[in-house]
Amino acid sequence: MSLTQDIKQKLTQLNVFEKLIVANVFVFFIAHILKLVLHTESSLSWFELPSNLSDFMTQPWAIVSYAFLHYDFFHILFNMLWLYIIGKMFINLFNTKLGLNVYFLGAISGAIVFLLGYLLLPNVFDSGHRLVGASAAVRALLIFMCAYMPNMDLRFFTFNIKLKHVGIAIVVLDFMGLFGGNAGGNLAHFGGTILGYFYGTQLHKGNDIGKGFERFMDAIVNFFKSNKSNLKTVHKKSGKVAGYTKEEFKEFNNQKQIDIILDKISKSGYDSLTKAEKELLFRAGK
Repeated sequence: MSLTQDIKQKLTQLNVFEKLIVANVFVFFIAHILKLVLHTESSLSWFELPSNLSDFMTQPWAIVSYAFLHYDFFHILFNMLWLYIIGKMFINLFNTKLGLNVYFLGAISGAIVFLLGYLLLPNVFDSGHRLVGASAAVRALLIFMCAYMPNMDLRFFTFNIKLKHVGIAIVVLDFMGLFGGNAGGNLAHFGGTILGYFYGTQLHKGNDIGKGFERFMDAIVNFFKSNKSNLKTVHKKSGKVAGYTKEEFKEFNNQKQIDIILDKISKSGYDSLTKAEKELLFRAGK
């Protein structure tokens, strides 16, 4: 097996959050290589999010691309550590597409709050700043879990702490950060926090606010799928149950079981689950 094939095989074995970590680390090294070649401090400025709205209009893709940029080693280190830890928890409890919805909508929400802060409060926030980093997206994942299952216990050294208390501590720290040197970054954190909280509370009520975004992303992926038009379409009859195929009906039943288990976690904590329920969540995460 060649090195390229070995790398591809290992990448396919990663979960979606681990793949996001690989993407962020890859961009980090590209940015530093370009800094050495171009002799500049900001080698990928075209992908950074400017605080000035008129500048943003010339590079609208920055509303997402900024979240993949890190120039400082400790910045990417802590962001990716948080993403790895939260991703491990998330992937065992929720499906992959939900995780992507929360992550990217959190990044977008962080960008919007960042832009609004500099637009509406120019006397508070100095202009000329640019936003980089995945912090808002990671915040959205964390706060989503805090909002969806606030009473779930999280092991912290020798004692347990509830997720809702972790969320409160994070929000307090971000608020204090608004008066420091990284005010713009903490504005973006609040954007991710707002999205994560709203998404989590709404999903607990049965409303998935990210479905529209999910369909949009699916449409983009389907558009770029290679050789799809060259495949021969074969129509065959399949048995249906209540208007659904057997596969759709099975998936629907599985999702209902998972929803019941997640509701149990939000009320009584993860440790209240039976062994069978934990195994079902683990298989769903896979």
